[in-house]
Amino acid sequence: MVAPLASAGGVDARAAANAALTSRWAKPVVFTLALVPLVWTVWLAYTGELGAEPVLESVKASGLWALRFLLIALALTPLRMLTGVAGLARFRRMLGLFAFFYAAVHLSTYVGLDQFFDWPAIWKEIVKRPYITVGMGAFLILTALAATSTDGMVKRLGGKRWRALHMAVFVAGLAGCLHFIMLVKGWQTAPLVYALICIGLLAFRRWPIRLGQRKDGRRKEAPVRTRPAAAPRSGEAPAPHFPDGSSPVRRS
Repeated sequence: MVAPLASAGGVDARAAANAALTSRWAKPVVFTLALVPLVWTVWLAYTGELGAEPVLESVKASGLWALRFLLIALALTPLRMLTGVAGLARFRRMLGLFAFFYAAVHLSTYVGLDQFFDWPAIWKEIVKRPYITVGMGAFLILTALAATSTDGMVKRLGGKRWRALHMAVFVAGLAGCLHFIMLVKGWQTAPLVYALICIGLLAFRRWPIRLGQRKDGRRKEAPVRTRPAAAPRSGEAPAPHFPDGSSPVRRS
């Protein structure tokens, strides 16, 4: 009795989660919540509570939220596979675009408020500092993914090429984690945790494909079903048949 009840409870919870995620209010709520970190950072800067270096803290906060939203977007597919809640897939594109949005805020704050649009100095920083080079690479990948995220671009590129291109999101995630690791001084726990999460999501994404290939390789051919031989009429000799039950007349 316990197992069926647990199963029924799981089905009810899954149905309730799908109903909530597919409702007309789900996307506006998620959109509003995704803007909270930006509003909070602006409020802290306005009230003077971002510390002695508010511009630097703003750059750090926006970059960190870009990485967080990217990892959340990457985690939706594994969560959907583990929980069976198909409604999670509705938010993958939105959260991926928010990752690009916060990355753009991160770069804009650095270029405009930290460097004051001093393009020669910015170029020297990109070339001189490897962590900025890696970060710029991640941003360029996110820009390409954001530009091709529309339904029209899916049709233009074709599903196969579009999926191959958007697998680069994992490269952007790994580059973002590496950017974070190289940015901090010394070996700190937080950047390594983000990197491990990204690697784990990439491994989980590849594991079901391998599992499916093993199942396909182990699949055996179904046995051929044969009809039973018809009973002979009285006075007639039984019709000859091969060992598998087929008739030589039908084989000819």
